[in-house]
Amino acid sequence: MLQTPVRYTFSREVNGLQRSVMRDLLKFATDPQIISLAGGLPPVECLPLNDFRDCINTVLARDGGRAMQYSPQWMPLREWIAAYMRERGVVCEPEQVFITGGNQQGLTILSRLFLDPGDRAVTEEITFTGIQQITAGRSAQVLAVPTDLETGVDLDALEEAFSQSPKLAVLITDFHNPLGVSLSARKRMQVAALAAQYGVPLIEDDPYSPLRFAGEVLLPVKAYDEAGYVFYLGSFSKMLAPAVRLGWMVAPIDLIPKITVIRESLDLESSTLMQRAVHEYLSRDLLAPHLSALNATLRERCETMMTALDEYLGDIATWTKPDGGLFVWLTLPEHIDTSRMFDEAIKRRVAYIPGSAFAVNGGYRNTMRLNFSAVPPEKIREGVARLAQVINEQPNKNQTQRR
Repeated sequence: MLQTPVRYTFSREVNGLQRSVMRDLLKFATDPQIISLAGGLPPVECLPLNDFRDCINTVLARDGGRAMQYSPQWMPLREWIAAYMRERGVVCEPEQVFITGGNQQGLTILSRLFLDPGDRAVTEEITFTGIQQITAGRSAQVLAVPTDLETGVDLDALEEAFSQSPKLAVLITDFHNPLGVSLSARKRMQVAALAAQYGVPLIEDDPYSPLRFAGEVLLPVKAYDEAGYVFYLGSFSKMLAPAVRLGWMVAPIDLIPKITVIRESLDLESSTLMQRAVHEYLSRDLLAPHLSALNATLRERCETMMTALDEYLGDIATWTKPDGGLFVWLTLPEHIDTSRMFDEAIKRRVAYIPGSAFAVNGGYRNTMRLNFSAVPPEKIREGVARLAQVINEQPNKNQTQRR
């Protein structure tokens, strides 16, 4: 018997949300027939399986049932994070550190703390889709500012946007997703000053800074924040393992109670077992050698991609040259539409993310995001070669019309 479809009325927030294209394309990352330059996955061989297994076993043997109960945030982990942030120039106490389920949850919490539908929010013109979900997805009026591909966000445009009294701003400061660029040291100081001058809460979304394999280590924007307007988000998902699903927020201590209430409305708390296991891992001083090995692998793979891009696409494309992270931003001639040619690339068994997926106001159809972390060097080279074949076969309508 056929049933009449039920008609639901959805909230404005749900109606405004769009699924992240990355989640849809993750299936290509697991297809052994396809060289995926699409996802943002770490090298699977660099995941600390044995060490982390031993840490979990140690926690279970030591703490027993307490490690599997509901519990407050694990203070030893908050203390470790506070010390880590102080080493990076951020003055903070453990009570200012709030454990999250990763940076996306931190973004969600802070968007609910500051944004009502219709409020202005500032993001970069090209930005991670998760940031679009917590701004435009919540019916905010988004003021999008351009990003210089060598030094980061355009400060004049940022100040113009701040002058319009936005309720929130979000910047990715290190090894930008998807652009690969890092905000320069000079701009970091000025961004903090602008946030204070205009009274704009600024989220510094920074999951990638531990993945530096070249260049000078830079202080977070939060290190220059004297007025308390910068909210720092960090993550263990990138520096340790995605499945850990733990991150942290550094926020003014008087806002922690409100942040806690918002978190409770989402999922109550992060796994105490995972918090204790991560702290056990950190307390054994395993992170530094892990990051050293991970970043050496990332360096090799990034250099392989740079060489392959120069060989196969050097005459028609430009791209960013990151000092860390996972991503390269590729710009092609304007007649090439990377969304339209995606199916052709899949037929050639290579995948990428079309740049238009990250464009807040549309456009950028001749761009793409490439990932170099998830596949070995020989496959990176072959993947770029396949991609170049697809690109070089794209018709140039302007040339055809002139003929």
